[in-house]
Formats: sequence, structure tokens, C-alpha cells
Amino acid sequence: MNRRDLIRYAGAGLATLSTPHLITAQPAPFTKRRALRIAHLTDVHVQPVVGAAKGFARCLHHVQSLPDKPDLILNGGDAIMEAHGRSNDSVKRQWKLYNDVLSSENAFPVLNCIGNHDIWCKAETKEAFDGGKQWAMDELQLPKRYYSLDKNGWHIVVLDSVQPKTDGSWYTAHVDEEQYDWLETDLKNTSTQTPVLIVSHVPILAACVFFDGKRFDGDNWNVPSRWMHSDTVRLMNLFSQYANVKAALSGHIHLTDRVDYNGVTYYCNGAVSGAWWFGKYHHTPAGYAIVDLFDDGTVENRYVGYNV
Repeated sequence: MNRRDLIRYAGAGLATLSTPHLITAQPAPFTKRRALRIAHLTDVHVQPVVGAAKGFARCLHHVQSLPDKPDLILNGGDAIMEAHGRSNDSVKRQWKLYNDVLSSENAFPVLNCIGNHDIWCKAETKEAFDGGKQWAMDELQLPKRYYSLDKNGWHIVVLDSVQPKTDGSWYTAHVDEEQYDWLETDLKNTSTQTPVLIVSHVPILAACVFFDGKRFDGDNWNVPSRWMHSDTVRLMNLFSQYANVKAALSGHIHLTDRVDYNGVTYYCNGAVSGAWWFGKYHHTPAGYAIVDLFDDGTVENRYVGYNV
């Protein structure tokens, strides 16, 4: 055997001996784990007529009878039927009814968000608006109108969508400057490894707003700033800086939809009251959403009708 054949033989032998015995460690498959389950109840609109209190109680019973129970309830705003333009006594009765049902029929912790119907406004001024919002905060036991908290590996941000117009008259939907500065700082101070859920009463972004009423006229779509945030672009630009902002929940429209945009999923989650306690609102029955947050940052949102 010449020198060239010897080298070829030795190389083949090494390959034959070594290749079958190489052991490559395979990573264990990752199984995502649910970190938190939220029951998102929005637009309850409790009032002393049309069986609203009984309907709210029925919804709470449905949530609590689920085989796989939520960790908490999120009130998405509009807890009462109508504060704006009503008498002081009427608003007191509505809040008492809401809190009585909640305290007697619910065993879960509750996170609260302010809705436009929650705000009493005895005059069309900013001072009256702010006073009415404070009343709603007191009823909901909210020390701040916007806030954030960490829960089971998720960061939850609850916003205040409802602001008076510049002349102090009835509302428009956006995040005011004070709140925006706070939100910017809050996101900056949250670890990039912690997934973030945004909560607002009025949708930051939604598709259903284009089909609620006559929204197309002539050559233009027309969506009022009371239907959807007027600062949508500003907020989406902020969220785009933080890949850990995963989803946003809202109510207000009484319809359901899902919009995926630039890495964030926006869910509009119907209404506990349906069409203000008169059946379905368009295609959407009275219901609530079960929102599952997972440790890998994914979200599953399922709308549940409870009138069965």
C-alpha cells in the first residue's frame, strides 16, 4: 500500500469510527404555560330597570362556574348605565346597584378601568368633568385614573381613555399629556423580557368602529374620536419601540373584533349588556371575554356568551 492509499484508508477509518458515535444534544421542546387567566367584563351598564342587575349577576355566576376559572376579573369601564346628564340621586342609585351586585355575587379580585358612562358631569366644564371622574374613581376604589401592575410575569397597564374636550365639554378619547409621559416612562422601566398587556375602555385600534352606524358618507369613512382613540398613531408609534407590548383590550363599542398590527393584537370585547340589556347588538350577544396570557408572551382571547 503506497503512502497516498494509506492516508485515504486512515481517513476513511476515522470517519467510519467517529461519525456514528457523535452525540448531538437536542434541546427539550418548550411547552408554553398559562401565566394568567382574565375574565374581561366590559360595558355592564347597570341600571335599576330592564333586569340589568339580574343580568349582571347571571354573568358573574357564569364566570364563576367555569371549570377552568379565571384569576381575576377586569372591569373594562361603563359599569353603570349613564352618569352624564343624570341627577345626583340617579347616579348614586346606579353606583349602589352596581357595587351591591358585585359585592354579593362575585368572589374574584377585580381590576377597574374608567368608562365614559361612569363620569357624572353636572356642567360642561373641565372642573365638573374632573369632579365626575373622581366620583367614578371613588366608587371603583381607584387611587389613580391610570396605573400599572405586575402579575404572574406580565405587566398590565390600565389607561384612562376618556378626556374632556378642550372647551371642557363632553368627552373625546385619547391619552392626555400627563398620562402619555407616564406611559412612556412605565414602558421604558419595564424589562424587555416582561410581556405587556394594555387595557383601555375606548379602543386604541379597532375594525368594528367602521360598521357601527353610518360611518361611510360620500367618499369618506368617518369615525368619531369618541368611538376610537384620536391618538392611535402616536400610541402605536410608542408601542413599536417595545416588542414586549403584546396585546390591547378594550370595550365601548359593544361589538367584537381582533386587529393585528405591527406586532400588537387589539381585541374589542363586546359588552356584558349586549344592546344595553335588549338582546344582541348587531351580531354580538351579551357576553365577556376569557383572556389567557402565557409565559412566552402569547395571548388567547375568546368571547363567551352567558345567556344560555
